[in-house]
Amino acid sequence: MDEGVNWKMGQEISVSYQAVKSKVYRLIDSLVEDAKSEGDVQESMRRWWKLVHPADRPIARKYLLTVLQKSTATIEAICEELPELKDFDPHTATTPTLARLHELEPASTRLKAM
Repeated sequence: MDEGVNWKMGQEISVSYQAVKSKVYRLIDSLVEDAKSEGDVQESMRRWWKLVHPADRPIARKYLLTVLQKSTATIEAICEELPELKDFDPHTATTPTLARLHELEPASTRLKAM
């Protein structure tokens, strides 16, 4: 069982900020270590999102966006500080963008985060 994840009613999970951050960082690490492909990471996120209780999805989305934005800011800060990395553009990566998060659940069940 993942740290910070509470199992309830079947397979649905309730999430905390720490659990979301941990999930994202583990996936990033697995991609960096070549343990997973980009497709594997995407599938893992799809499976995870299906397990998040529908009532928890707005806050899970908010936490996920926050973690991804901070991760992106970290990459940009690293690239700006090291002139040797001036050719690296994190915005041209082939991974899904923040704008694609709305695809994680059907529009008919989507809730808006406050």
